[in-house]
Amino acid sequence: MAKIKTHKAASKRFTLTKSGKVKLNHTNRRHKLGLKTAKRKRQLRKAGYLSEAMAPNIRTLIG
Repeated sequence: MAKIKTHKAASKRFTLTKSGKVKLNHTNRRHKLGLKTAKRKRQLRKAGYLSEAMAPNIRTLIG
């Protein structure tokens, strides 16, 4: 049986933690930052975690 290839787009956007959670960076941090409040930009700095419902799909793509 052939190996499953890594989905490169998913591997660039998501990482797996040691405990198996799927970690991601928030969106909306690239441009038009003058329109966003400091609180919103500060909260977007922190990494987010994918919901447990969607995590199995991404785990299979990452490999």
